Amino acid sequence: MNPLALTIFLLSLAIGTTITLSSYHWLLAWVGLEINTLAIIPLMTKIPHPRAIEAATKYFLTQAAASALLLFSSLINAWQTGEWNIDSISHLPMNALSIALMMKLGLAPLHFWMPEVLQGISLSTGLILSTWQKIAPMTLLLQTSHLINLDLTIILGLTSILVGGWGGIGQTQLRKIMAFSSIGHLGWMIVVLKFNPSLTLFNFIFYVIMTASMFFSLMTISATKMSEISTSWSKTPTLTTSTLLILLSLAGLPPLTGFAPKLLISLELVKQNATLLAALIMLASLLALFFYLRLTYVVSLTLPPNSPNSLSSWRTSTKTLPITAIVNTLALILLPITPTLLIFL
Repeated sequence: MNPLALTIFLLSLAIGTTITLSSYHWLLAWVGLEINTLAIIPLMTKIPHPRAIEAATKYFLTQAAASALLLFSSLINAWQTGEWNIDSISHLPMNALSIALMMKLGLAPLHFWMPEVLQGISLSTGLILSTWQKIAPMTLLLQTSHLINLDLTIILGLTSILVGGWGGIGQTQLRKIMAFSSIGHLGWMIVVLKFNPSLTLFNFIFYVIMTASMFFSLMTISATKMSEISTSWSKTPTLTTSTLLILLSLAGLPPLTGFAPKLLISLELVKQNATLLAALIMLASLLALFFYLRLTYVVSLTLPPNSPNSLSSWRTSTKTLPITAIVNTLALILLPITPTLLIFL
């Protein structure tokens, strides 16, 4: 892609998210979300392939439907209350608005676009879709968390954790696995949204760091299928080891970074007398743990036939190595400084 065009699209993404983050008016928030949607579509279609065109079309239709629902619910709210402020919204439009934002995030059962879209685009665009594109809708949910319906968040959160686990088990494509991983992580965030919004923000920050590090690792070793990641051990052992640890961090195993959000959310739910819910989401997360462990098994304990340990050419991208190293470090060792982060949130 032309560097000038790429710069314009990336700047548009940044501007769209900034507009939504700084808005106090529903119409302005909607404009920011629309700029975000329109800016990423050219990035999706930068490789002129039918799968990329299909992914961009699915993404556009889904996001357009969610934006229409968001605008419709904010219009109803303005009609009922006479105000466009994000803080003042009545209960009936709030449910529709929450569903619209959750559809933009890709929460189950409104998740069907997410794996298909992520599978049809490149890893770099998939990184933007899985991290940056979720900032604006998540911020709006956090701003309206005190008005959101508790039953809605619990049902959608639990469904997302289950779907994230079940969907990822049978996959061999790494981008689809990351899509279902994203759905599962978002489920954890939404479950605790009403109880403790700052904990949702904390989980979201950790999710962005871990997902970004996984995508950067896959981009560096140029792997999109499970069979490709299985051949990486004999050729780039250091990077493969960090990828293995990031998978375990995404699974939420101690003493890695991903353990902190799951531990704190479980403790918060127990503190709020929702012990049964905490037990359910932990049991549902075992499904996701299975496919993370299967991936680590494929990476570390299987050796491909007829592949010598040296003198073999390997496609590694040196451009992303420095940022991969930084983000991988964060994705692995943030657990000890978790109390410090919580003070600021």
